[in-house]
Amino acid sequence: MHKVIGLLRNRDFIMILALACGLLWGNGAKWTEPLTLPGLALVMTLSTTAVSGGLFRSPKTMLVPLLSGVVMNYLILGGFLLGINAFLIHDEAIESGFVLVAAVPPAVAVLPYTVFLKGNNYFSLLGTIGAYLSALILTPLMAVSLLGTGFVHPAKIVTIMVELILVPLVASRVLVRTGIANRIEPLKGSIVNWTFFLITYTIVGLNRNVFLSHPFSLLPVATVALASTFFLGWLIDRVGRMCRVEAGTRVSLLLLGTLKNYGLAGGLALTLFGNKTALPATVSTVFMIVYIIWLQLKLRSRT
Repeated sequence: MHKVIGLLRNRDFIMILALACGLLWGNGAKWTEPLTLPGLALVMTLSTTAVSGGLFRSPKTMLVPLLSGVVMNYLILGGFLLGINAFLIHDEAIESGFVLVAAVPPAVAVLPYTVFLKGNNYFSLLGTIGAYLSALILTPLMAVSLLGTGFVHPAKIVTIMVELILVPLVASRVLVRTGIANRIEPLKGSIVNWTFFLITYTIVGLNRNVFLSHPFSLLPVATVALASTFFLGWLIDRVGRMCRVEAGTRVSLLLLGTLKNYGLAGGLALTLFGNKTALPATVSTVFMIVYIIWLQLKLRSRT
């Protein structure tokens, strides 16, 4: 029984289960689709309750991690995605999907994965905050400039970003100040994981026919996802070692430079475009899960 409960709390198992359910029975996705954006807002609210108000009392030590989050996630990872997307992808809907992936901030999972991989928690937290604050400007700017106002209405995407980033940040402060955050802390991990299940299941379910009937059409998408995790991660780690960056900080830079908020990208794709445009976010989610499992195995082998 304990093993079953453990599995139901395991993020990797839950994500794999979401993929399996979406492929086996995708009919329910049309009912869960309206819940994707509220679900993302809930995840953002709960994830940012861990941000302490005292974190911002030392501006000098904050600057490098804050800027590093923006540089790693937008300049390095975003630039890499846009470059390889232009080279490999020739389907307009898929191209738009990768533009949205490049435009969103880091995965919320950067923080828990930093703990698992013995990274620099302070650095990852500030890097994530810096990238999310920048996303309020960069995400709409990149989407509109790269996709055009004919595809993306600026006011609509700004509204979505406010709903998914600014409002959750304010809501998280209310939960912390009122003490509600402490009461729900034991359940927070499960709520976040199962909300991600809902989002992933929806995207996979809506694209079930593509996965099952045209799997080879996803090879270019898988190639981009593979390169932006395994190859780019290896490159960041290699450069970090050459520059003698401390091991914990190197882990934080690696995560900030390889993981995007694929749930947010998928939600934007479904809201602004359609099912096919959400495919890059879905396929990238699969590779993110495999990549993190590989990093954990690599860490265990070293220790």
